Amino acid sequence: MDEFNGTMMQYFEWYLPSGMLWRQVAEEAESLARDGITALWLPPAYKGSGGENDVGYAVYDLYDLGEFDQKGTVPTKYGTKEEYVNAIGALHDHGIQVYADIVLDHMMGADGTETVRAREYNPENRQQSIGEDKEIVAWTKFDFPGRNGQYSDFKWNHTHFGGIDWDEKEQKKGIFKFHGKQWEDEVDDEKGNFDYLMGADVDLSNPEVVEELKRWGNWYLDIAPVNGFRMDAVKHMRFSFYSDWLDTLRREKNRELFSVGEYWNGDLAALKNYIDTTEGAMSLFDVPLHFRFFDAANSGGAFDMRTILNDTLTQNNPMRSVTFVDNHDTQPGQSLESWIPDWFKPLAYALILLRQEGYPCVFYGDYYGIPHDGVEPMREMLRPLVAARRYRAYGKQNDYFDDPNIIGWTREGDEIHGNSGLAALLTNGSGGVKHMYVGEKFAGSRFFDCTKNRPDEVVVGDDGWADFFVNDGSVSVWVKAAEEA
Repeated sequence: MDEFNGTMMQYFEWYLPSGMLWRQVAEEAESLARDGITALWLPPAYKGSGGENDVGYAVYDLYDLGEFDQKGTVPTKYGTKEEYVNAIGALHDHGIQVYADIVLDHMMGADGTETVRAREYNPENRQQSIGEDKEIVAWTKFDFPGRNGQYSDFKWNHTHFGGIDWDEKEQKKGIFKFHGKQWEDEVDDEKGNFDYLMGADVDLSNPEVVEELKRWGNWYLDIAPVNGFRMDAVKHMRFSFYSDWLDTLRREKNRELFSVGEYWNGDLAALKNYIDTTEGAMSLFDVPLHFRFFDAANSGGAFDMRTILNDTLTQNNPMRSVTFVDNHDTQPGQSLESWIPDWFKPLAYALILLRQEGYPCVFYGDYYGIPHDGVEPMREMLRPLVAARRYRAYGKQNDYFDDPNIIGWTREGDEIHGNSGLAALLTNGSGGVKHMYVGEKFAGSRFFDCTKNRPDEVVVGDDGWADFFVNDGSVSVWVKAAEEA
């Protein structure tokens, strides 16, 4: 492991222009490394049913990384296979790890239809059927004529799926479960059973499917030597699938393959159950913490900041928690929109970047902005916080969660990282002061606010304590002055 704290970045947002991302990744690798970014989560790299406009979650061909003329395009939205492999190489050259976004829950944009016996189910209660079995015409034939059997001759048909949401025969939308198939038991119980999400639902109880997806995983790691994965929609997939899939790849490739799953549920109990069931095969994004941020930011100062970490994965299981403030689904206009307001963003980022618990993920839309929605870039705000994480956020952590509005913590630093140590203070209401201990080794040292929100200096007392300050609705991160380094 890197001797410095790691910081991941989700390197895309929903409304990126087509054809630029892989080239931009390669161009930006050096400056991202300089900023303190140590890993990038890159978007799905394979061909989606929407061709060059597909963000990547409507999976068409897992083996087409922007190489074949399919869905009206050779490149994906993000570029060509060659550009993707080059981008991974550029990141590795600058010491940045790469996590690939993996979507194995469903497929879309089939090449042909099949007549299948199926039964319709209530979309709000997937345990409740509507009527009897009947014949529907389903888009379930995936032959990939543009690829013509290269890399894999596996062709998908209705036996490889559990259900679909469109009957071509009656031109009817609904949730149709195929005859002889069952919804998985090992899935989230929202809507009675949340196995079905969208498109042609991949049947992970079919041994042919499981074997093909393992073959594909091995092929992918040979073509694109990523360091790990971000798993999409894990709450909709048989829980044991990924523990088995990852175990196979880790053994066969003899690699760690750090992995994080998207289990979108604000209830900590659901996340804990998934981690327990999969025996910790992967980390999870701390969705409950995101919602704590959302509530705190939108409460008009009434939120008790002492409770900001309560009932979060970060508090419960920090070694399996990936923390984030926003992502492509929570951004304005998206399916899970719950955008954290600008004023609270620095507070939230301080909480995920400067504490010892969790593995933080910075969002592209915060870093570079989202022109589609007039969201301004916050790179200049984020840079000092990411740098403080990389160089200062080490050593014993002392918490001062003792006021409903103003909370703080210190890190005493360690011997390995010279000049490390910090004092962080933030408030969702009025500004103020807090007396906090940074350590006797800092006696007489001058501390300054690296966020530049406060212009003054603080001198640490002989006993290692000092008064640290914060402005209204703001954050200040106090570190030892550089000239004393």
